[in-house]
Amino acid sequence: MSVDDSCQPDLLMPKLPYAFGGPCGSGLIRLQPEDFLVDEITVVESDGEGEHLLLQIEKRNSNTEWVAGQLARHADVPRRDVSYAGQKDRHAVTRQWFSVRLAGKPEPDWRLLETTDLKILQTARHGKKLRIGVLKGNRFVIKVREYRGDVAALETCLTRLAKKGMPNYYGEQRFGREGNNLASAAALFRGELKRLKRQKRGIYLSAARSLLFNRVVAARVAAGTWDTPLVGERMILAGSQSSFLASEIDEDILRRCRTMDIHTSAPLWGKGDVMTSGVVAELEAQELAADGLFREGLERFGLKMERRAMRAAVNDLQWDIKGDQLILQFSLSKGSFATSLLRECIDYRLP
Repeated sequence: MSVDDSCQPDLLMPKLPYAFGGPCGSGLIRLQPEDFLVDEITVVESDGEGEHLLLQIEKRNSNTEWVAGQLARHADVPRRDVSYAGQKDRHAVTRQWFSVRLAGKPEPDWRLLETTDLKILQTARHGKKLRIGVLKGNRFVIKVREYRGDVAALETCLTRLAKKGMPNYYGEQRFGREGNNLASAAALFRGELKRLKRQKRGIYLSAARSLLFNRVVAARVAAGTWDTPLVGERMILAGSQSSFLASEIDEDILRRCRTMDIHTSAPLWGKGDVMTSGVVAELEAQELAADGLFREGLERFGLKMERRAMRAAVNDLQWDIKGDQLILQFSLSKGSFATSLLRECIDYRLP
């Protein structure tokens, strides 16, 4: 179903094929915030001085933007002087870094901001503000309650995920409740939504981009080529935005792909060259041909064509089953979704 055929959110969402056969068990996640622990892996090291203050914060049942607003009010600074490296789940317990530009202002007593849902873990001075995306990734500890399933099949699936990585689908939270961010994006592109706050507009644009990305990844997973480079592929170097065009596939490219030094990619749609050629360019054009409203809308709003890795490495994966509880621990690079890993092996449900 394309965005040109219908703008019902549930019809816009593509069916996402599984890379390893599909779930081999079921269970309940996020019954309590403590069931979903996220720890940001930062790349910023404090230099001990400067007008910015770094704060590592543990938050519970709170979204990142709300915490940023609380910090701004407590420090009596404009909201624009508070920044962070990445958004974190609301229905979870997460640890992440924020920066507050004090610029000559006295440092407030941060302890007065603490509650049962917000704790200041550490602070340090720094010369620069945090920028979106300046992080390595996130560590997760996830508890799946009421787990039922084939334990041997689950372990086989998890072993394959640890070795081969996972399809780097955008998670369902990107699209809003019941996919409503997509319906809003369609309305925005048709000119029906005006005077939107910048943050809301950004959410809808991001949802539209993510939809098109997932469409291409889904097609490649269905074809079994999501982790196999094709002629004309745009390969992305692991852990960076650097990329190159694979005009031919030789043993060196295949070896680097097997060892996860490089990854296949799919488009984050916007203006500009698609950056692929040959069979890959044809495949992507065919897959997104019916999505003109979203493609043209993203271009009209000034987004530039980018590429995102189609595969995400799953690092330090461990698991344990205690009674009817499955405990998963793993690390993902920035921008990858823990729920995209969960869906590969567990038919999970929310409370």
